[in-house]
Amino acid sequence: MEIRIYPTYEALSAKAAERVLLLMSGYETPLLCPASGDTPAGLYKALSARYQVRKAEMDTWSFVGLDEWVGLNGNDEGSCRYFIDKTLFHPLQVAGERICFFDGRAAGLPKECDEAELFIRKRNGIDVAILGLGMNGHIAMNEPGCVADGRAQVVALHPVTKLVGQKYFTQQLELEEGITLGLGTLLESRHIILMVSGKHKSRIVRKMLEEPATNELPASLLLRHPSVTIFLDEDAASGLSNKDVHGDNRN
Repeated sequence: MEIRIYPTYEALSAKAAERVLLLMSGYETPLLCPASGDTPAGLYKALSARYQVRKAEMDTWSFVGLDEWVGLNGNDEGSCRYFIDKTLFHPLQVAGERICFFDGRAAGLPKECDEAELFIRKRNGIDVAILGLGMNGHIAMNEPGCVADGRAQVVALHPVTKLVGQKYFTQQLELEEGITLGLGTLLESRHIILMVSGKHKSRIVRKMLEEPATNELPASLLLRHPSVTIFLDEDAASGLSNKDVHGDNRN
């Protein structure tokens, strides 16, 4: 585990983008798993800027979606796919055949799960997974109490996730279930990048890093991964009792 702390969200995003580019360059046809949400948006903006001036080659990359709200897909503003289309897929001009993303409106959601796992296997696994940290410690839509070896699945959403999720929509929605890659699938990724920003995340960051790992705080289970890098801004790291112990790496 490596922890990197930066003074601002902008610095965090730029350095995380550099890390993604470095890791992905090590594979001929790499597979990236991008999270939606506010925190990785800056990373995607940095990747898009590099792509637009052709300072980075991304035309061989493939992408597998991390999660989606059940009942929504890319046609719905506020959905995970809508966000990733807007911030990453469209700026990078990603062809449809290089993308596998959950359709939360599909009639057969178990089939959506099977197709995601098959897409990953055919590409020899996820090379880099970009993840965010939920207010309740969830990863993707793997909620407190989830199994550590879970695969792609439909899950019941935690009350905190339902509440926080409303910020992505212009009107109140009934968010009851999600479809997500499981922790077991994510832990098989070759590299994991976890991004966390903001003082409102400082408490859960401290719990993740300073308390015993447990599936009641799913993000803590990522710490067992052999190649996980945690990117924090100063606000998110402000609750840590001893940053030096946790490998504070300021750049």
